[in-house]
Amino acid sequence: MNEQTSLSSVMTDVNKANGLPNAHYIDPAVFDEEKQAVLFANWSGIGFSKDVPEAGDAKPITFMGMPLLMVRDRDGSLGVFQNTCRHRGMILVEEAQKIRGAIRCPYHSWCYGLNGALRATPHVGGPAQSTHEDVNMDELGLFKVRSFVWRDVVFVNIDGNAAPFEEVHQDLMARWSEFDGPLYHGGEAASFQLNVKTNWKLAVENYCESYHLPWVHPGLNSYSRLEDHYNIEERGKYSGQGTLVYRQLRDEAGQTLPDFADLSSKWDEGAEYIAVYPNVLLGAQRDHSFAIVLEPVDCGNTVEHIELYYAASEADTPECNELRTTNAKMWKEVFEEDIFVVEGMQRGRHGQMFDGGRFSPVMDGPTHNFHHWVASQISQARA
Repeated sequence: MNEQTSLSSVMTDVNKANGLPNAHYIDPAVFDEEKQAVLFANWSGIGFSKDVPEAGDAKPITFMGMPLLMVRDRDGSLGVFQNTCRHRGMILVEEAQKIRGAIRCPYHSWCYGLNGALRATPHVGGPAQSTHEDVNMDELGLFKVRSFVWRDVVFVNIDGNAAPFEEVHQDLMARWSEFDGPLYHGGEAASFQLNVKTNWKLAVENYCESYHLPWVHPGLNSYSRLEDHYNIEERGKYSGQGTLVYRQLRDEAGQTLPDFADLSSKWDEGAEYIAVYPNVLLGAQRDHSFAIVLEPVDCGNTVEHIELYYAASEADTPECNELRTTNAKMWKEVFEEDIFVVEGMQRGRHGQMFDGGRFSPVMDGPTHNFHHWVASQISQARA
């Protein structure tokens, strides 16, 4: 094992620990190790259920180089499959579309149902012979990937070995159970992407903590101050931050966005922002929520896929359209304020003498919690 990737100093108490070594941010070999040990071995976010709303809707996604396909079946269920034909490995679906009949391979026209089952193999036994005794169609359906949808995020476990999502994230799902009602996407303005020149982990680390607010988000900090925040740390599970001061947007008439139903008083002026390991960032407030799926492109590039959701639909509350637009614009500005930080830390990781850094024992607990979890996943895989 390379000296650079020794993780013992990461997996100790926050007051003594170092952060992950530089190689975990700049070395392609370590990026590939994390791909298997961290992202494929756990429940990673790949997309959003809203993107395949109706039966037959299909959307291809490339996750860590792996071609995947989200498909809405006729029974309403969402399936995730490897987007490769079982015949010669051809990509089946190149762009988001409505599948009218079957999923047809453009190469030799092998056809699959929306549930991934192989339905037709034209000429497989010779001209006009669509069966062959040595081609068992029951065994040649699309490779299905374990998936679970929570808060509209589509999570997958690529290697198939993780415990069930509901078991892994039982505590977090219970923590936010008050928000289990319907989520309504905020429309075109509520969907945006940020292409960031940083390792995906730095986006998680920055999101976890409130320590940076006074300097990086002065507008936000002007009313939700550093001292109004608290750390959220669940070792081995998730981490983030909460605030005791959440200020609802109001329009000129004093109107606010509708609240989610039956919330406890905790959410009157509170909000929470939690990283669901490894690569999903969630925010919950009384009148809206958001989800960010981090797409690791390579060591130094990440795409942040950001979606905003509300307690009522656009169709039912057209009078709130301006508020939704303003809210999306505000969040986009906040997320953009973080770009220079995560890109600066990425460049800083090329400093050969940097030892992973130290943590504030008081302020950096959530970030250390994430480092500890990543190091644990890698150590388990190596063992």
